[in-house]
Amino acid sequence: MQGTVDGFSYGLVTPVVAYLMACLGGALGLRCTTRSTLVDGRWRIGWLALGSAAIGSGIWTMHFVAMMGFNVLQSPVEYDPLTTFASLAVAVVMVGIGIFMVASKGATGAALFTGGTITGLGIASMHYLGMAGMRLNGTLGYNTFTVAASVVIAVVAAIAALWAAGQVRGFLWSVGASLVMGVAVSGMHYTGMAALSVHLHSAAAPTPDGGSSSAALLAPLMIGPLVFLLLAGVVVMFDPFMIMGRFHGNPVERRPGIPAQATAHTCRRQESHTGAEHRERSYRTPQNR
Repeated sequence: MQGTVDGFSYGLVTPVVAYLMACLGGALGLRCTTRSTLVDGRWRIGWLALGSAAIGSGIWTMHFVAMMGFNVLQSPVEYDPLTTFASLAVAVVMVGIGIFMVASKGATGAALFTGGTITGLGIASMHYLGMAGMRLNGTLGYNTFTVAASVVIAVVAAIAALWAAGQVRGFLWSVGASLVMGVAVSGMHYTGMAALSVHLHSAAAPTPDGGSSSAALLAPLMIGPLVFLLLAGVVVMFDPFMIMGRFHGNPVERRPGIPAQATAHTCRRQESHTGAEHRERSYRTPQNR
């Protein structure tokens, strides 16, 4: 028996809130990635890790906020916590691989394509693994062509986001890029949902409160990622460069294929050499000549 699927049981509330969550995670992640290009060593790794976790958490939160509005009329919908959190881990890890790859090689050419593809596949994997965590009185089926389209959307969105992360153009640039990223991630999600069909094991009476039970089950699971996004936002807000787009110091030279740490050491050696020349000139007074 074919189940009746409703993906908008709360109207436009869940799509709008889900989009805002994707934009929030994208904005925080892009700003953290931008900040990483101006430091080296452990600070650089820390900013990249924070950016990866922010983007992954934002995408995951977007997915499950949207799923709050999903229900099957003939069956209650529940979620397996282990599989649900496994989808979060997949999103963060695969987004992190893509970001670190682009950060080390540069946001151009093969590195951008490879890193973006890995990140996009991570977004799609998070979506379909999260769907696999659903428990209902039936099985899920997917249209192959529509699933492929959703994966393509995810990959293109990831490549565009990583390219934007490599452009140090200030706060407004990151905001604009995050808005575009939110549209792409939401588009990927609802394209994937359009590919879904539910085949029930047996007929059952309609359960119009299925959406409410889904929301009640998912809300506690999202507390942790939401708190993390809030804390990440605090970190970003208290870094002057994040808001003003300026960095007080010597930015790390960014060239594809050259690690930031190596360029930072080169800059320090050049500064040391310049300082030595300055001291030598200061000792050359008219009395010593």
